[in-house]
Amino acid sequence: MNAYLGEIAALITSLCFSITSTFFTLAGQKVGSVIVNRTRLGIAVIFIICAHFLLRVPLPYKIETERFFWLGLSGIIGVVLGDASLFQAFILIGPRISMLLMGLAPVLAAILAWIFLGEQLSELQILGIGLTLGGVLWVIIEHNRKINSNGIEKKNYLPGILFGFGGAAGQALGMITAKKGLGGDFPALSGTLIRMVTAAIVLWSFTIFRGQARKTVELLNSNRQSLGYITAGSFTGPFLGVTFSLIAIQNTSIGVASTLMALTPIFLLPISHSIFNERFGWGAIAGTLVAVAGVGILFLV
Repeated sequence: MNAYLGEIAALITSLCFSITSTFFTLAGQKVGSVIVNRTRLGIAVIFIICAHFLLRVPLPYKIETERFFWLGLSGIIGVVLGDASLFQAFILIGPRISMLLMGLAPVLAAILAWIFLGEQLSELQILGIGLTLGGVLWVIIEHNRKINSNGIEKKNYLPGILFGFGGAAGQALGMITAKKGLGGDFPALSGTLIRMVTAAIVLWSFTIFRGQARKTVELLNSNRQSLGYITAGSFTGPFLGVTFSLIAIQNTSIGVASTLMALTPIFLLPISHSIFNERFGWGAIAGTLVAVAGVGILFLV
């Protein structure tokens, strides 16, 4: 067994989610974030079931009511609401800054756990929170200065930032509620499946109630490329990303795994430059590195 299997798997996880965000951004630009979210949920459920068979994890046929409640609530908050905000941010400000804002999720989760679950924060962890907030703010100010000077995308920037923050807040609250549902030795992959199934049922029920199911199918049928992007994003994220994240956690410490899996914004720097023709200066790169370093300190201490 490779001595660095966990670390390699964590890096692959980070790369998978940078690719996923790129695919979902490309799809969202064509069919809208709402359709991307509702479509990828159905596809993601199929891939996660496949992951259960691949990793020989039993499907969660029998689950306690309380556990189901917390995992289901986590799916509604984190997947239905949080990811809907994130996908809209992808369209408005692109995947690079959106995923950097998602780096605030563990910071918000740590603060919420301190307030509601009584978890303690060390001085170094508080420093990590400060660095993450400072790095994200640095990138936001740097990009805002750029669009003000160029006069482009200005009207989308503030709403995009708010949607990105909403995505991070949704994921943070989803993490807190999921933690209550994942107590004991319940498999994290099964928890993910329950979250996704609950989110899919809620979102598609709402879609059918509003009479938008047929329109969704017709729009995807006329935009086959977008459906391909959504399928690819669902494969690289919920299937490959989740699978490799579990391999990482099983083969190295959670602190190391979580830190390496937080490198997505760094992977997105060259991706955003080459695919979305984004131009950014050294300030944006430095701010991204500071934010990721803050997340690293938060998890490693």
